Amino acid sequence: MVPLIPPHELAALLTADDPAHRPVVLDVRHRLGGPPGRPDHDAAHLPGAVFLDIDTDLSDPPGPAGRHPLPAADRLQAALRGAGVRDGSRVVAHDDGNGSVAARAWWLLRWAGLPADRVAVLDGGYAGWVAAGLPTTAEPSRPEPGDVTVRPGGMPVVDADGAAELGRTGVLLDARAAARYRGEVEPVDPRAGHIPGARNAPATELVGPDGHWLPPQVLAQRFAGLGFGADVADVGAYCGSGVTAAALVLAAEYAGVRPPSRPIALYTGSWSNWSADPQRPAATGAAP
Repeated sequence: MVPLIPPHELAALLTADDPAHRPVVLDVRHRLGGPPGRPDHDAAHLPGAVFLDIDTDLSDPPGPAGRHPLPAADRLQAALRGAGVRDGSRVVAHDDGNGSVAARAWWLLRWAGLPADRVAVLDGGYAGWVAAGLPTTAEPSRPEPGDVTVRPGGMPVVDADGAAELGRTGVLLDARAAARYRGEVEPVDPRAGHIPGARNAPATELVGPDGHWLPPQVLAQRFAGLGFGADVADVGAYCGSGVTAAALVLAAEYAGVRPPSRPIALYTGSWSNWSADPQRPAATGAAP
């Protein structure tokens, strides 16, 4: 599988004759500030899909590290095994539509040691699945427990000092909406603004109006406009809490500007970690 899988291709895999060849589907629908995604999953979901909560299953509790710290290995392993993920499984994650939350699950699976060719995000998400006329169900999914072993460290990360250095000497991409980047609004974190030197690359602009990801060549052109191409060595991404910035990591791979063996780094604490430290400077306005 490539980082993105179309709805009809996933539907074909889910009806494979051998159940062992069917991918595990993770429903990670989530909204910043709520309401939670679990009720939506319970009302209707892809056949066999299992719901995992970004706040409780795929993150540790909020704290100094940020609003969505990386989960402890045992927490993530328990969640994935409960969803039926086994060593050797193929896994597809989806959210409501634009893939920015599902990308966090994709990133975590890669960070946990799953190979790139076994992890994907459903292009268009749940909305794209429904628009394609594919079936949904309210029947609870009860997968056999998995046996996956989480081996952290499969994706590069940076801390606040690393992000500051990228802002000075490399390319640091900020995946938040433009108004938050400019410091005009800040709905959830202690201070408004952005990391000095960061360039705004909203994750919502990686997809078209239909919620499907833009073609690779278009994404590559957008990255080039931000000073990021295949020849740029030091690149990182952040957002509010380390969730939607994962979409930039995925998009760079999908666009062909970074191979799976050399993904761009993620500042996992992101602005929620940076802005909580009064010693860290906050830039405002449209310029890096």
